[in-house]
Amino acid sequence: MSDFRLTVFHTVAKRLSFSKAAEELYISQPAITKHVRELEQQYNNKLFERKGNKIELTLAGETLLNHTEIILNMYRSMDFDMNSLLQKHKGLLNLGASTTISQYIIAPILAGFKRKFNEIELKLLTGNTEQIESALIDKEIELGIVEGRSKNQEISYTDFIKDEIVLVCHKNHPLAKTSEIDPSALPSYQFIIREQGSGTRQVVDHSLKTIGLRTADLPIEIQLGNTESIKSYLMHSSAIAFLSIHSISQELLNGELRIIEIKGLSITRNFYLIHLQGNQNPIVNKMMRFAMLHYNL
Repeated sequence: MSDFRLTVFHTVAKRLSFSKAAEELYISQPAITKHVRELEQQYNNKLFERKGNKIELTLAGETLLNHTEIILNMYRSMDFDMNSLLQKHKGLLNLGASTTISQYIIAPILAGFKRKFNEIELKLLTGNTEQIESALIDKEIELGIVEGRSKNQEISYTDFIKDEIVLVCHKNHPLAKTSEIDPSALPSYQFIIREQGSGTRQVVDHSLKTIGLRTADLPIEIQLGNTESIKSYLMHSSAIAFLSIHSISQELLNGELRIIEIKGLSITRNFYLIHLQGNQNPIVNKMMRFAMLHYNL
């Protein structure tokens, strides 16, 4: 029911590309250009400026984008509420999940939600915690599940499930037969670490400080951008790494990886459901209730 020109404009504004918008919306690039020009004529303002091979929003474009996001969200909410009267559940939910959650936690939630609400379309963006929070602030997603919590006042955090981060090594590592090591021994081993902005990295950095260590004190063999890469590297290396317990259940069961206990150190955290403060999106609320129920059965 919404003005399709606003959908076109919103897609171009978020992608800053006419060609990418055309690809995403399955229409031609000339059609994209036509819709944008009609809006520019309607408001007697230029919405985009070309900078070399790139485009940027003008002040008028930024203003229209702010209003467009509010309008499109209202249309989604209206569609959901009206369909609910007919006992139907339709709409689109743009989700974001940090890497560990995307790989090991969210799949059964999404599958269960789709079985119950088949006509709600789901789209999932994956990135580290920092990237997912940025996507939420930029309104590229409406709901995120992340591994850490920042101090951003625009974001509302809801405790989701507990996680434990453990130190692991390959089964053939010298530490594999050791039940516990002293924190002072950690700088004696090579480490694989996650990138800055990763929720796991943030929690590990903070926890090491409680035992008088910094990540900078540890010999870093390599930095990798996701858990699967770290697990694969561990299989061919004498390095060790901090990983979520949720991510290594199969490897522990198969005996490929072993947990190394650190005396006096337990690293636990919450995973969080996040949305913008003042959220009134009924589909977001429905997904949050469903996700919480799924992990409390």
